[in-house]
Amino acid sequence: MRRRRFLACLLATSGIAAVPLAAGCGTQRVAGRMPGLRARFSINPAARRWSHVGQALVGAARAAGYETGAGTKVTVSGLAAMAAAELNQGQTLLDAATPLARLAGDVEVVVVPDNSRFKDFDDFAAHLVARPGETLLAGGPQGDPDHLLFGLIAKGIGADTRQVDYTGYPSSREAVAALLSGQAAAAAGALADWRESLGAGRVRALAVSCAHRVPEVDAPTLLESGVRVDFADWTAAFGPGGMPDDAREAAVRMCEEVTSSTGWLAACRAAGWVSIPLSGDDFVLWLAAEAGRTRAVLGDLGLVDSVRATTCGGSCGNGH
Repeated sequence: MRRRRFLACLLATSGIAAVPLAAGCGTQRVAGRMPGLRARFSINPAARRWSHVGQALVGAARAAGYETGAGTKVTVSGLAAMAAAELNQGQTLLDAATPLARLAGDVEVVVVPDNSRFKDFDDFAAHLVARPGETLLAGGPQGDPDHLLFGLIAKGIGADTRQVDYTGYPSSREAVAALLSGQAAAAAGALADWRESLGAGRVRALAVSCAHRVPEVDAPTLLESGVRVDFADWTAAFGPGGMPDDAREAAVRMCEEVTSSTGWLAACRAAGWVSIPLSGDDFVLWLAAEAGRTRAVLGDLGLVDSVRATTCGGSCGNGH
């Protein structure tokens, strides 16, 4: 099956968030396989929340030998945009844009106050199963990755997902304040947003969302805790809709080269991201599966009409 027909089949069955494609700082380099031809890319974040990733991608591209300039637009977007499109029944990225490559992700952490009655994740899970409506949870805005993670956890441990009592806050600072003031029993968020409180001993980590333990965090993974969830608040690169094959292939090659570079890996380490590169048709397949999982958990939480169910789905790289 030709690639365009293959993508068309996926477009008919998948839902992913759309974002505007805007011009801005870009990159160019002589294409390695086509001497004399220059591929130029303009890399931009779809929204403010992805600006740091966009800047890191541009910086790593320059360090890898690309020059700034106009050219094919590449937009950095992520999981939050996918969820927003599902919530708002908006046009999806698979409809409006061309998936190029997955880039990086934020590891999420489940935390409780240091003096919490929950001694470990098992205590927390038991309470959530027995009294989901009385286990007050906090994190980012409703439907954002933090909320999705709690939905996946509730589903994974057999709690009544629609009874989950979750309050979303506009910023991580407000979620921290809610947890420490007793307005929530547990919270979820990007590990980077909780490092200060963890380091100060004000909160304890019950579990991390990734497949492998984080060295500086004294907490098991969700998989170790019996929850079949491997999760990251991921970001990815997209081209404009209707992107010609040769332009797409050049953009995919650029993403592959940059995300394997020492500059990119150093930027990820400095920001606390995990580098999770996946490109081309493999990324398209993963993205379709991730869209299904996102739609399913939003349905489980009662936020959208969806009956499709998954467990690890698209984000799990371990075959669960």
